[in-house]
Amino acid sequence: MSVKKIHKTNAVRLLDKAGISYRLIPYEVDESDLSAVHVAESLGEDVEQVFKTLVLKGDKTGYFVCIIPGDKEVDLKLAARVSGNKNCTLIPMKELLPTTGYIRGACSPLGMKKQFPTYIHESCLRYPSIYISAGVRGLQIEVCPNELIGLVKAEVCMLLNE
Repeated sequence: MSVKKIHKTNAVRLLDKAGISYRLIPYEVDESDLSAVHVAESLGEDVEQVFKTLVLKGDKTGYFVCIIPGDKEVDLKLAARVSGNKNCTLIPMKELLPTTGYIRGACSPLGMKKQFPTYIHESCLRYPSIYISAGVRGLQIEVCPNELIGLVKAEVCMLLNE
């Protein structure tokens, strides 16, 4: 049985450089379902603990990042308010790679081309660890939310209409 070697991504290198402990968890990619719900099922984890990274653009501040539980949708009014915008939208898929360096289904809050203002949903603090993309499809990072918050300088806030 061959063991597939896991290559370190930029996201993982940043964690290493910062001395943050983490665990890399590979999973089987389904190109027809890149959702965080599928990732959570593949990992056998609670979908509320598997966070997805969304990139938005505000009318005043430009690009910013929201990190939310995988089965939820960001509340655009709340996201605009916390980021200092009147309104905001998710960026078009064609802008994701040139803006962040990541593709759909593999966008990590770590290691983007540029450090954007980042906001993470407050539910992350309920867990000793959360899962985020490692920057490639088929690989997740399990990390302490407080460590991630410190590294990406995220603001913990309400991003969902609950």
